[in-house]
Amino acid sequence: MTTEITYLDAIREALVEEMERDPNVFLMGEDIGAYGGAFKVTDGLLARFGEQRVIDTPISEIGIVGAAAGAAHMGMRPVVEMQFIDFVANAYDILTNYVATARYRAFLPCPMVVRGPSGGYVRGGPFHSQNPEAGFVHTPGLRVVYPSTAADAKGLMKAAIRDEDCVLFFEHKYLYRRIKGTMPEGDHVVPIGKARVAREGTDLSIVTYAATVYKALEAAEQLQKEDGLSVEVLDLRTLAPLDDEAIFATVRKTNRVLVLHEDTRTGGIAGEITARINESCFEWLDAPVLRVTAHDVPLPYAPALEDFVLPQTADVVFAARRLAAY
Repeated sequence: MTTEITYLDAIREALVEEMERDPNVFLMGEDIGAYGGAFKVTDGLLARFGEQRVIDTPISEIGIVGAAAGAAHMGMRPVVEMQFIDFVANAYDILTNYVATARYRAFLPCPMVVRGPSGGYVRGGPFHSQNPEAGFVHTPGLRVVYPSTAADAKGLMKAAIRDEDCVLFFEHKYLYRRIKGTMPEGDHVVPIGKARVAREGTDLSIVTYAATVYKALEAAEQLQKEDGLSVEVLDLRTLAPLDDEAIFATVRKTNRVLVLHEDTRTGGIAGEITARINESCFEWLDAPVLRVTAHDVPLPYAPALEDFVLPQTADVVFAARRLAAY
């Protein structure tokens, strides 16, 4: 028997189950207690677990992450909420210079999760719509997860909390209440580092993650109906480590690849994926690898401008038709 819940509720369910399973798991963040978090992910958890395990913190991202790292060294498993993931930039130094290197430098365990709402399509403007994942994918010692479905949000959160290293867990705010999914019963854990095929296809592949998975699926439906193209959609789920095996498998299957993401183009992970494909699967390609990404500008508030800057279904369809024409 299965139940259907939202992406947001799936994350909360994972937190509850892991806190009940392991008394060393606790939560830290701004307004996560009495208020229940900016998006109510932690709503009700203060009453359920008490103020020793659901801790409201000062507005200091670097301080929160530093305190969590110390707790992790001592055997605890903190889950830190960034009220908006944009402000994880304030903790960039301690995450990349300290947390990511702690095990290598001093054999210090750092089992902690830094989670928070990210992404656009919500008219949030430049301070509340960013996708800063590429800046952390570059850092050895950090794992980076970005689920697109409710089931993956729950399963990957449980895996992240149990992981022995720091996991950055990006939650797309556009998906919080829009996406519902069937939730398997029992201890549902999704392994970190494994992509999933969201749609089978034979003519070309779209490699993507997070909210743009749905842009890819919409484009695939349109291309099937209007052009007769069979489009495969690969949902990466984890960005560090990347699932090279799954990426190369879809390249060998369709021989045409489009990489799609909401992050900006320059320095985005699409460039890394393209490089890996060219290094390991070049002989399987019948066309160049194409990228569809956001433009290299801060995200505007104005709806028309945001729609222009972020990749839309029409952009994916246009690029796929170009790819299929080679």
